[in-house]
Amino acid sequence: MYKNNILETIGNTPLVKLNKVVKDVPALVLAKVETFNPGHSIKDRMALKMVEDAEVSGRIKEGGTFIECTSGNTGMGIAIAACVKGYKCIFTTSDKQSKEKLDLLRALGAEVIVCPTNVTPDDPKSYYSVAERLSKEIPNSCWLNQYDNPSNAVAHYESTGPEIWEQTEGKITHLVVGVGTGGTISGTAKYLKEQNPNIKVWGIDTYGSVFKKYHETGIFDEKEIYPYITEGIGEDILPKNVDFSLIDHFEKVSDQDGAIAARDLAREEGLLLGYSAGSAIAGLNQMKDSLTKEDLVVVIFHDHGSRYIGKIFNDDWMRDRGFIQKELTVKDLLKTKSRDSFIAIDEETNLSEVIDLMKKHDISQMPVLSNNEITGSITESAVLNHIFENDEEAKQTAVKNIMGDPFPMIELTLEVKRLSKLISKDNPAVVTKDMSDNLYFITQYDLLQAL
Repeated sequence: MYKNNILETIGNTPLVKLNKVVKDVPALVLAKVETFNPGHSIKDRMALKMVEDAEVSGRIKEGGTFIECTSGNTGMGIAIAACVKGYKCIFTTSDKQSKEKLDLLRALGAEVIVCPTNVTPDDPKSYYSVAERLSKEIPNSCWLNQYDNPSNAVAHYESTGPEIWEQTEGKITHLVVGVGTGGTISGTAKYLKEQNPNIKVWGIDTYGSVFKKYHETGIFDEKEIYPYITEGIGEDILPKNVDFSLIDHFEKVSDQDGAIAARDLAREEGLLLGYSAGSAIAGLNQMKDSLTKEDLVVVIFHDHGSRYIGKIFNDDWMRDRGFIQKELTVKDLLKTKSRDSFIAIDEETNLSEVIDLMKKHDISQMPVLSNNEITGSITESAVLNHIFENDEEAKQTAVKNIMGDPFPMIELTLEVKRLSKLISKDNPAVVTKDMSDNLYFITQYDLLQAL
C-alpha cells in the first residue's frame, strides 16, 4: 500500500496526551499534533483545499502562479501542492518571520518577498497589498488570500473537526486554538458545535492584536494594535474567516509566556513545536480554573519548532528580548577562583600529612590522586573518625585505605543552580576542568559565594 504523491499524506494527525506542562490543569488535555503533515503544519490542509478549489473554479490555469501573503506555513503548504501540480509560487511575508521559514519556502522553489511589519494593512508596502498588486500584474496568477478565502475554514470543517470528534469519541468539551486567519478555529468549531453545541471554543490571541477586544465589544480599536513578536496568531485586521459567533472566549498571551511555554513543551514533553503552540499552552494554563476533572480539552498545535530554531529555541535571542536571564555556569564561577586553589594529595600520603594540609589551607576535603589521575576523595570527618576509632598510630595510615569515592566530575557548561543537587552533606564537593585541562575544586562555600 502506498500514496500516489505527498499530498495524500495530509491529515489524520494523532492526538497525544499532555502531562507535565499541564500538571496544574484538572482536565484531560490532548494535543492535536499537526506537525505530522508533510509540510509540518496544519496549514497543509487548507493550502491544498484552496489550491484545488482554485483549479475547479478556473481561477488558475495550467502553469500559472499562486500568490499568497503568508507567515510561512500556508506558503509551505501551497508550495508543496504547487510542486506536485506544476505551478509557480510567489509569497509575500513580514520581516518578523523567522529566517528558517523563508529559507524553507525558497527550498521548494518559491519566490519570497519580505515586507515591513510596522505598516498598516492598506499601506502599499504591506504584505497584503503587495500580494494583491502582484495578482493584478502577473498573467495567469491567483491570489489565494487565506484571510478571506472560504476554502480555508471549509478545509477544517471537512477534516480537522471530524477527526477530533472521532478521536475523542465525541467526549471533547473544550477546543483551544491560536487564532490568525481564523480558518482553523472557525471550521473546526463549526463542525464540533454541530455535533455538540455545549463544546466551548477558546481562541488564543496575543497582545498587539485586535481580536479579543473586538470579540467582547464589537469595536475595532486601532489603539489595540502595536508590534508583537509572536508568530502565527493575532491580527491587525478582521479576516472574513474568523467567525466570532463560534468562539466563546479569547485569551491573550504575552510574547514572553508563549516563547517560554514552547521551550517547556520541548523539554518536558519531547514535543518540538512552534510559537503558537507555546501560546496555546500558556493560555490554557491561564484559564485552568475554568476547567474540571470531567473535562476533555483538545489543543491544536499548528507547526513544528524547526521554524524557530534561530528564535525561541536560541538562548541568545531569548536573552536579548529579556525573556530569559543569563544563567550562571560553572565556567563563570571559575572566574572567581584561582588555579592555585586546587589542592590534592597522593593516595600513598599518610593521614598525619593530610591533617597538616587541611590546617594550612583551611580546607575540609581534598581529591586523592594516583599518577595524576583522581582515584578517590578524603574528608576531614573521615580522617577524624578513623583516628578516634583507632590509636595514634592510625595517623600513619595511607589515605588510600580510608578514601571515599572520587568527587563527581562536572562540565563547564553546567548551570550553577544545578550544583545544589550535586553538592550535599554526603558529597561536599565536585571537580571540573577548564579548556586547558587544569583541575578545579568546587565546594559548597564556592557555590554560596557565586549565588
